[in-house]
Amino acid sequence: MADVNKVVLAYSGGLDTSVILKWLQDTYNCEVVTFTADLGQGEEVEPARAKAKAMGVKEIYIDDLREEFVRDFVYPMFRANTVYEGEYLLGTSIARPLIAKRLIEIANETGADAISHGATGKGNDQVRFELGAYALKPGVKVIAPWREWDLLSREKLMDYAAKHEIPIERHGKQKSPYSMDANLLHISYEGGVLEDTWTEHEEDMWKWTVSPEAAPDTATYIELTYRAGDIVAIDGKDMSPATVLAELNRIGGENGIGRLDIVENRYVGMKSRGCYETPGGTIMLKGHRAIESITLDREVAHLKDELMPKYASLIYNGFWWSPERLMLQQMIDASQANVNGVVRMKLYKGNVIITGRKSDDSLFDANIATFEDDAGAYNQADAGGFIKLNALRLRIAAGKGRKLI
Repeated sequence: MADVNKVVLAYSGGLDTSVILKWLQDTYNCEVVTFTADLGQGEEVEPARAKAKAMGVKEIYIDDLREEFVRDFVYPMFRANTVYEGEYLLGTSIARPLIAKRLIEIANETGADAISHGATGKGNDQVRFELGAYALKPGVKVIAPWREWDLLSREKLMDYAAKHEIPIERHGKQKSPYSMDANLLHISYEGGVLEDTWTEHEEDMWKWTVSPEAAPDTATYIELTYRAGDIVAIDGKDMSPATVLAELNRIGGENGIGRLDIVENRYVGMKSRGCYETPGGTIMLKGHRAIESITLDREVAHLKDELMPKYASLIYNGFWWSPERLMLQQMIDASQANVNGVVRMKLYKGNVIITGRKSDDSLFDANIATFEDDAGAYNQADAGGFIKLNALRLRIAAGKGRKLI
C-alpha cells in the first residue's frame, strides 16, 4: 500500500465518503484530493469544501458539471431512444462515465497515481467508475474501500467516524430508509421496504413528482423544438441543455410524470428492485420518438430500434468509453441530421400524449397517405405484384406440402 502517494476521491461529504477520506489517509498514508460534482442533484455541494478542509485536504475540486452532463452524456443517449430492459432510462448509469472522466482529469492535473470511490462491491457503479478510469488512464490504481475494509454496516461507519472525530452532520431528522442517487436526469431509490418485491412503494418516498391522482385536472400543453435530435427550445424559448432538462423536470413533476418501479438485472449478476423518478427524461423520450417518426427513413428507424438494446446495455454495464459504444454513437448521431422540428404534447395525470409534430424535413406526404383521391400520386395496382413477390417463398413451401400448423 506504500506505493500510493496521492489519490483523487469522489467525495460527497456524506458519511461514507468522509469515512473513506480518513481511511485512505490512515491506511495508505497518502495525500487525498477530493472531487465533488454538481450534476443537479438538488443539494448544496459547497459544504463539502469545509468538511474536506477540516480533514486536512489541501486540493479540493468542486465542479458544476450540469451543462456538460446533459449536453455530452444525456442528450447523446436520448438520440438513441435508450431504455434498459424496456423501462429504465439509465439515470444513474449515464452519470458515472462523466465522474470517471473528471476523476482522471484531476489525477492528471494533480499528479495523483490513484483514484477512489464509494461504490460497494455489490453494485454496478464500481464497474462503471473503474471501466471508465481504466479506459482513460490504463495505468491508474483504483482503490475501492468497500472491497477492502470491514466497515460493512452503517453502525460500523458511525463508530469509525466517532472514534476518529470525523465531522458528520446530524440534523435531528430520521435518516431516509432508502439508498438514493440524484442528478438532473433522475432520482433513484433502493433498499428499505423496496427489498420486498411484493410491498408497494410508499407515497412519501417520491421527491420530484406528485402522484398522478393529485396532479392537476387540467392538461398542460408544451411544444419542444428539436435540432439534430436535441431539444433546443421549450414553447419557442431557446434554452441550454441543462435548463431544458430542469424545466421538463419541473413541468413533468407537477403533472405526475416519470415514476417507475422495476426489478432490474445488475451487471454483477443479482436482481435489484429500484424506484425511479425521471419526469424530464420521460417527456424527452416520448418527444424524440415523435419527431423521428416523421423525419427518419423507415429502415434507419428500425435499425436504430434493433441496436438500441445493445447500446443501452453498454451504458448500463459501464462501457461508455468503449470503442463499440463510440462506433454506435457515430452511427446514431449521423441519423439525426434531419431530426428537426417541433413536437406538441399534452401532459395529464402521469401521461405524456403526443398531439402534433411538424418539420421542414418531414418524410410524411399527405398527398400519398390520404384516404381520399390522391390524383395518381400512388398507384394502388402496384401493390398486387409487391404482395405476390413477398408471398413467393410461402407459396413454394405450401406447394411442397410444408405444414405450418
